[in-house]
Amino acid sequence: MIERVCVIGAGTIGSLFAGHLAQVVDVAVLTRRKDHADALNEHGLHITGRSDLEARVRASDDPAALADFDVGIVACKGTDLERTVERLAGRFPGATLMTIQNGLGAEDVVRRHGSWPLISAITFMSGTRHSDTEVEYVLDTPTWLGPFEGTPLERVEEVAELIASSGLKAEAFADLRPAQWSKLIFNATVNGVAALTRLPHDFHFAAEEAATDLGLLVRALMREGRAVAAAVGIELEEDPWEMNLLATKRGSAHRPSMLEDVEARRATEVESINGALVREADGAGVPVPLQRALYALVRGKEASYS
Repeated sequence: MIERVCVIGAGTIGSLFAGHLAQVVDVAVLTRRKDHADALNEHGLHITGRSDLEARVRASDDPAALADFDVGIVACKGTDLERTVERLAGRFPGATLMTIQNGLGAEDVVRRHGSWPLISAITFMSGTRHSDTEVEYVLDTPTWLGPFEGTPLERVEEVAELIASSGLKAEAFADLRPAQWSKLIFNATVNGVAALTRLPHDFHFAAEEAATDLGLLVRALMREGRAVAAAVGIELEEDPWEMNLLATKRGSAHRPSMLEDVEARRATEVESINGALVREADGAGVPVPLQRALYALVRGKEASYS
């Protein structure tokens, strides 16, 4: 029985998990800032949009102040993952931790700091953070979960069922890699192109009629990604191009996280997303000139901040 959950990282995705799960189990939140924890303890967490929830959570910026928990959802961004998990080292030995970062390699980062049973996860849901205590739930798309390094599938299914019972969508897989790679290719393309063009994920990403239409580049980038997946033996769960078409037909254009990072002049997750794809391509001997250029250009955009 899962009775206590800790959400580690209280950004948009972490807040969506915390607000929903607090409806069905006891939820603690580990924040980066003390004033954020204080605000959550005083005012609670309000989820708007596709849900309308008020949640009471116990928050702290100090791992030592948290009681033991059964499941920890590591919901910080990939750029914060190392220093976040360092704070957990030696603590919560009875917990199962679930990574939910974009790209590849999050599980390996967590494993360096502890021997917890691990669940790999990716999420397609999104939201808009209005304040430390209010997040709007925008895309009610699923979270996919799978075992890592021998974690029993039954544990994965239990966590997926808990998430679903809270009003979010979740599905357990015996092998997450096909789904993980589908999203890797999707993110490496859509996030990178959005970061460079400053366009939200809208109809431009699917347009292919004129020679200069952006959809032609998006399709070519995804074709390179599919070639890498095939070379490393991954049969994709979903076609990234079809995922792109579906997303561009939604009513409102989504703003990818890498676009938000660039606009805020923050470090992006380009290393764990685009960098990971290019490194996999190099290891498999697959040429990916477009993905390599996109990776270099986003890194150049980050360098331009200073």
